[in-house]
Amino acid sequence: MRIECGGNSTLGERNKKNKEVVLVDINEEENVVKKMSEPDKKEVEEGVGVLKDEVGEKRMDEDENGSRSGDKGLGDKEEGSLVRLPKRIQVGESPPYKIDRKLGEGGFGQVYVGRRLSPPHPHERNGAGAIEVALKFEHKSSKGCNYGPPYEWQVYDTLGGCHGIPRVYYKGRQDDYYIMVMDMLGPSLLDVWNNNAHMMSIEMVACIAIEAISILEKLHSREYIHGDVKPENFVLGKPGTPDEKKLFLVDLGLATKWRDTFSGLHVKYDQRPDIFRGTLRYASVHAHLGRTGSRRNDLESLAYTLIFLLQGRLPWQGYQVSIFLTWNATKVDIMLTLVLRLTPS
Repeated sequence: MRIECGGNSTLGERNKKNKEVVLVDINEEENVVKKMSEPDKKEVEEGVGVLKDEVGEKRMDEDENGSRSGDKGLGDKEEGSLVRLPKRIQVGESPPYKIDRKLGEGGFGQVYVGRRLSPPHPHERNGAGAIEVALKFEHKSSKGCNYGPPYEWQVYDTLGGCHGIPRVYYKGRQDDYYIMVMDMLGPSLLDVWNNNAHMMSIEMVACIAIEAISILEKLHSREYIHGDVKPENFVLGKPGTPDEKKLFLVDLGLATKWRDTFSGLHVKYDQRPDIFRGTLRYASVHAHLGRTGSRRNDLESLAYTLIFLLQGRLPWQGYQVSIFLTWNATKVDIMLTLVLRLTPS
């Protein structure tokens, strides 16, 4: 696989009274987790065999910027019952679509392929008139929708047309779901890594690094940080189109403002150890400590992403759900001794 790269290229404080512990799973998929106090540890170890349900939903808070730190996530499963998706999708002024295969799901909804019904241009593959689009669903009862449409919509409205951010063409509510009609994209970097025998060359990772930094620079210039940088959220363009070698950054459900729009100053520092945002494996040390997000968090997570793609694993992988990571064994402790040793000399 060939990836284009270049300068503007196209791929591409500890709480001493109540010490915190974090539940860690080598196969963590959720992007919001619950931190547990020391007294809870014994109870969990005694009563739980497999704790994946605990590594999931946290309480949802809304900060000054309107961002949200949690979401139920599974839009098609509410209170144990199956909620059917609409068979025919039409929101706002969009053309009608039928739902095709499922592309995936995460903490902020689920994504399906949408095929346009009776397209006037059957061979159109890009833009609002494309025969195939991505349909992102979020159920009305999701915590991300407690205040109306998903917060992510506001982020996409602000970032529309930003380099490396997919376009949203239509959005609206239909039945029990909030729906976005978006660009159909290709495989994620994790898919590429998996399909390449869990290997990537130094040259390929270098090209990815150049383009990913460019995307984050543009995102940060719009006063947002992504908050969940990882291989799954970097996606290539749709195969067979001019964008197939371009890199895109998706899933903006955890994006927040790093700078106040009116004052032009960095948002105020805060630390809330009970709140974690991101994905355990790739989250920055500051995110683990519950500190206000900033641009460095994205860059640190990008560094972990690149090391993973190059080396195939990160030093802190391998902790099972029954193992607890205390403040004395966080990434900041093992990063200094292992990360540099894992990178090329």
